[in-house]
Amino acid sequence: MSEFIIEEELKKLPDMPGVYLMHGPQDEVIYVGKAKILKNRVKQYFQKSYKKSVKIQQMVSLVKRFEYIVVDSELEALMLENNLIKEYQPRYNTLLKDDKTYPYIKVTSEAFPRILKVRKRLTDRAKYFGPYASNEQVNEVIELIRKTFHIRNCSRSFTEDHLLPNKCVYYDMHQCDGPCIGKQTRAEYQLRIDQAVDFLNGKYEDIIKELTRKMNRASDNLDYETAIEMRDLIRSIEAVQNRQKIIAYDSEDRDIIGMRRDWSDCIVQLFYVRDGKIIGRDHQFISIDREESDADILSEFIRQYYNGSPFVPKELFIQTELPDKDILEQWLSQEKGKKVHILTPQIGKKEKLVELAVTNAGILMNRYKQQYREMDQKAAKGLSELQDIIGLPSLPHRIESYDISNTSGVLNVGSMIVYENGKPKNSDYRKFRIQSVQGSDDYASMHEMLTRRFEHGLREMEENALNGKDNSLGSFSNLPDLVLMDGGKGQVHICEDVLIDLGINSVIVAGMVKDDHHRTRALLYHDEELPIEEDSEAFKLLTRIQDEVHRFAIEYHRSLRSQNQIHSLLDDIKGIGTVRKKNLMKQFGDIDHIRQATLSELQQCPSMDDYSARSVYDFFHNNPDTAVGAFTANRT
Repeated sequence: MSEFIIEEELKKLPDMPGVYLMHGPQDEVIYVGKAKILKNRVKQYFQKSYKKSVKIQQMVSLVKRFEYIVVDSELEALMLENNLIKEYQPRYNTLLKDDKTYPYIKVTSEAFPRILKVRKRLTDRAKYFGPYASNEQVNEVIELIRKTFHIRNCSRSFTEDHLLPNKCVYYDMHQCDGPCIGKQTRAEYQLRIDQAVDFLNGKYEDIIKELTRKMNRASDNLDYETAIEMRDLIRSIEAVQNRQKIIAYDSEDRDIIGMRRDWSDCIVQLFYVRDGKIIGRDHQFISIDREESDADILSEFIRQYYNGSPFVPKELFIQTELPDKDILEQWLSQEKGKKVHILTPQIGKKEKLVELAVTNAGILMNRYKQQYREMDQKAAKGLSELQDIIGLPSLPHRIESYDISNTSGVLNVGSMIVYENGKPKNSDYRKFRIQSVQGSDDYASMHEMLTRRFEHGLREMEENALNGKDNSLGSFSNLPDLVLMDGGKGQVHICEDVLIDLGINSVIVAGMVKDDHHRTRALLYHDEELPIEEDSEAFKLLTRIQDEVHRFAIEYHRSLRSQNQIHSLLDDIKGIGTVRKKNLMKQFGDIDHIRQATLSELQQCPSMDDYSARSVYDFFHNNPDTAVGAFTANRT
């Protein structure tokens, strides 16, 4: 984006609140931000006098264009920004590394309620408990409740006036008392549900006393099997009770948030407090800009973490004051439907709770750094071993690998993955829709993908030279030290030919030769197989790269199929379903060969009868529209 164009675009910015989107070299969204006054905020990015962090300087250097959306208020801007960040996952926004949702326990509002694990808290009449930190914890609690209170585990629909004719297996297993067949009244069943709700609220004493009485009575009657069952239930309840340590002085729902940072890494620790007890905890890893303040990091975390969350507590306890606290409280209150407070305790028990979260974040950070160091050491060793095996002049800091995926020659796609310093660099991964190849020709598809990738890199390098930019900042201009082709001589020679044609002589190419278990057993370099020890770090690194490039290609292809982005001409032929279409593509390779096939050849294709063969033949020979194009792709 030239300085003249930028100046012209900046003049058009309004003095209104809104959201702006920065677009990178591939027109991808690389940053999303909000502003109270768009004109003032966006201008700052391009003012030389404005002090910018290294991360923002790098981001601005990649901006090809920007766009903006005007809204009515700062609150609307915040909500829109949250949604756009979640949609685009921009590389220069502070992002949570783990965007997972957390499970809840739901007690339904049916005539005979059930107790379920869910991930969304709906606005219905059901009761919700949580969130819990893991699926395992929820499954354990639900299983314990069902065994203790004999809550039904089926999805059958019935009422007290309209019972079911047959019992189910859970009744025979003595895990349900049979309300569906009239063996338990609705009032008796509701009593059990009330006890289960008390249990979920942390009221264990009466339940343990009742189970203890049953255990003693069974023991006195020499029913040792039942006594052991009661004993095990008591122990399970006590284990759950010990995890839910009472830490609060009131019964408010709140989340305690503590943060610890170290250079560009940050860990946020959360404690979920419900009804005065810690019912779960979680931590999140965040990649941050070293120059970001603690307040900015926590503000960004709160916005992403609670955006679309099924539950927002009444209070958030945090360790530092936020400059945008008022607007965040307004947004959270709107999400919850009730007033939400963000508090920064300074003294007393509340401050101790936040300090506890910060301390735990620090412990996790130390553990993370140790694991990170070990990963770095293993990655460095793997790269060093690769250097020795191939005889490279230096460590291959940037490695690229490629793969092709298609279905019977339809919808050819390619993928490119990047490893830097022995670890995946997801932001540089790229996907390719193969345009010049029809049918199943992996070599031709690979040639197109590699040509496009390195031609793009050369163009980007020329632009960088004109503008004085560093090639290492781009995803294409940053050429690899080593290319690993997923295959043998054919794939390696294709890559070497592309590099020679483009005059690139700085990139080394090797092939990953597979064994019978589809694992890399050797590297192919200069047409010579170089063996690799299976217990070496180089072998483990190559295995990770091979698995990753294959996964990335398959997932991309699967996503296109699931979105129904391909439409074959065969879909328009009456009597040709999925099986026959697949057999035709397998028999003839592509639609061009199907078009040229004789009626006799079509009749010999598996699963084809005379009628379907005639339908295909007539479609291609009597329909003038089929003379052009093998398939059409609906691109979204």
